[in-house]
Amino acid sequence: MAAPDPADLLTLALAVADEAGALAVAARERDLDVDTKSSATDVVTAADRAVEELITTRLLDARPADGVLGEEGADSSGTSGVRWVVDPIDGTVNYLYRLPGWAVSIAAEVDGRIVAGVVHQATTGTTYSAVLGGGALRRAADGTLTELTGSAVDELPQALVATGFGYVVERRTVQAQLVAQILPRIRDIRRFGAASLDLCWSATGQVDAFYERGLNPWDLAAGGLIAAEAGLRVEGLAGAPAGYDLTIAAPPALFGPLHDLLAGTGLALLDAPPA
Repeated sequence: MAAPDPADLLTLALAVADEAGALAVAARERDLDVDTKSSATDVVTAADRAVEELITTRLLDARPADGVLGEEGADSSGTSGVRWVVDPIDGTVNYLYRLPGWAVSIAAEVDGRIVAGVVHQATTGTTYSAVLGGGALRRAADGTLTELTGSAVDELPQALVATGFGYVVERRTVQAQLVAQILPRIRDIRRFGAASLDLCWSATGQVDAFYERGLNPWDLAAGGLIAAEAGLRVEGLAGAPAGYDLTIAAPPALFGPLHDLLAGTGLALLDAPPA
């Protein structure tokens, strides 16, 4: 079977993300039926589940042999070599509180490599997208397209750095200690509450860099590709791939200094996954 064209996968993901975002916006006006996951502060809503079901249905209707991995439980391997990695509402706490910082994230993985990704911020109508080797774009609500190239800041003391925190107390404690050591060495910290958007805003240069410990595949897949295609280095510590242990996304001039600062604290590696 011939490998699918990443541009075709992106076209499908864009259409599905638009529909999923509209459903999420409409669902916010109804009873959210809030539940919890890893801790009392890690919430999931009926809207998360409904949006993931919609995304899964639309993707598999179009490509029934594909697999899907979703934050809210979708998990099928498929037979085509394509797997969709889905976060139906990244930033559920923001969504719950009617803050605009949440997004639908859909990525296409072919034989283990992310080749297309979409992050759709339905509250603003802004969509970020990329295909492997094809650059990254922002589509504004009016349809205007902008090629993304990241920040031009090249000195860490001038860098505005985004990060995020987990929901398990032990992890949050370590992450807070890490911020206390990093903050005096940079311009400032921003914590928006949705890793997919942190990565996209790093790609646009709205923040200069991003790091976080504890990202799952659905947090990283689409936004990580978008950041990388905008010219950022997206990696973990000491040449490891970006992932659960650590994700750093920064322009090449900032990546080394930020990496060394994080590594030098010794704290990035102390945060063991919860049991």
